[in-house]
Amino acid sequence: MNAIAVFCGASAGNNVTHQELARDTGRLIAQRGLTLVYGGGNVGLMGIVADGALDAGGQVIGVIPTFLSDREIAHTRLTQTHFVKSMHERKALMADLSDGFIALPGGFGTLDELCEILTWAQLKLHSKPIGVLNALGYFDGLLDFFDNVVAQGFLNESLRALILEASTPEKIIELITSHQTYPVR
Repeated sequence: MNAIAVFCGASAGNNVTHQELARDTGRLIAQRGLTLVYGGGNVGLMGIVADGALDAGGQVIGVIPTFLSDREIAHTRLTQTHFVKSMHERKALMADLSDGFIALPGGFGTLDELCEILTWAQLKLHSKPIGVLNALGYFDGLLDFFDNVVAQGFLNESLRALILEASTPEKIIELITSHQTYPVR
C-alpha cells in the first residue's frame, strides 16, 4: 500500500474532536510513509487532514475541480495538485491514485464519495479496502441504514462487510493497511 484517499468535509463541523481526529489521521498516514490523497481544499476537515500529513513530513496529493478551486481554496502547500474539470473526474482520479479509502465526517460530498467507491467495489471495478472513522458515533446512522438494507434484502452481507469500521485513526488505518484485497473479476 502506497496511498490512502481520505473523503471528508469542506466544513470543520461543530465538534473540535472531529478536527483533532482529522489532523491525527493525516499525521498517522504520513508517519506510516503513505501518501495522503484527498480533495485538494484548504478548508474544513479537508485542510486539517492535509495539514496533519504535511506537518508530519508526508506527501499529499490534492485533486480538485477547477470550479471549486476558489470556493474550497485550493491548498498551496501540497506535494502535488491535480486540477480536473468535474467531480466525476475528481473521484476517478482519487481512486486511481489510491490503494485504500477512509471516510471521515462530512456531508453530502463525503457520502457521495463513500457510496460511489463502495458501488465500484460492488461492481468489481476495484478491490481496495474502504473504511469509515466512526468516532463519536458519527456514522452510526449510516451504518444502521446499511444494516437495514441487508435486512430488507437489497444488499448482500458480504457487500456490507466491505465497510471497515473503527473509532480511532490508528485502528482504521491499521484495518485499511492490513486488509487483504481480493481479485477483481
